[in-house]
Amino acid sequence: MMVPSASRPPRTGSRGAAAALTAAALLTVAGTATAEPAPDPAVRQLVWQDEFTGAAGARPDPANWGYDLGGEPQWGNHEWQYYTDRATNVALDGAGHLVISARREQVPGMTPCPDGPCDVTSGRITTLGRFAQTYGRFEARMKIPAGKGLWPAFWLMGTDIDTNSWPGNGEIDIMETIADDPGTVYGSAHGPGFADPGYSQGFRAAGQRLADDFHTYAVQWGPDRIEWFLDDARYYTLSRADLKPGHTWVFDHPFYILLNLAVGGEWPGPPDSATVFPANLLVDHVRVYR
Repeated sequence: MMVPSASRPPRTGSRGAAAALTAAALLTVAGTATAEPAPDPAVRQLVWQDEFTGAAGARPDPANWGYDLGGEPQWGNHEWQYYTDRATNVALDGAGHLVISARREQVPGMTPCPDGPCDVTSGRITTLGRFAQTYGRFEARMKIPAGKGLWPAFWLMGTDIDTNSWPGNGEIDIMETIADDPGTVYGSAHGPGFADPGYSQGFRAAGQRLADDFHTYAVQWGPDRIEWFLDDARYYTLSRADLKPGHTWVFDHPFYILLNLAVGGEWPGPPDSATVFPANLLVDHVRVYR
């Protein structure tokens, strides 16, 4: 049975996209039905990966990842965090994980800020200019943080963002959670005519807190449909035929990868006194298949 879920604004574009609109307009639902099995993994061909091996404190491989930097208003969701390229916010842990860490601190250059207390730093990394692909399976094995106001995400954006501004370039949100509801994962897509609301569905993992362990979040993307998975179980499918009149399917060109840990904003709202900082998003691997 499908039941209404908490509303969410879109993950807006990385280059000054429009601010999120009213959450009440969203097409988001949460599923409690049994998820369907994924396609046979034997048919996959691994074409790109990062296993995050290296010494504790090392930066992620610069051949794979760059950084988005700074704070609002460029993210468009009234978020609190100021993204940096410091190892305290983005680094390997020496045990095969990438750690994206949100911290309560002030650093030079982050003030004045239009939203929040100007004392939250975090990290946002991207493969733009380094790796992109049209179609395939994109997956990450991650352990999310728990706590009100935390917003981890693993997502894709069209590489033509500099010439075709969001949402014209397209956006595929592979995984978003609001960390005070760490049992629900959200998968979404945004494009022309469906910036906000996007096509979006939440899946509630029965009896699980996703923050308690590592889980694999993935999409399988083809010319006419996108499928979302939690631990290789499909919970949502969006096809070209599902789009409403006036909505344009733009998921037919290369997309790049983003990983980030946002704090505050219209969705999920601000942290509270029980939110623990530093808050860490741990990434075991990111892999891309054809």
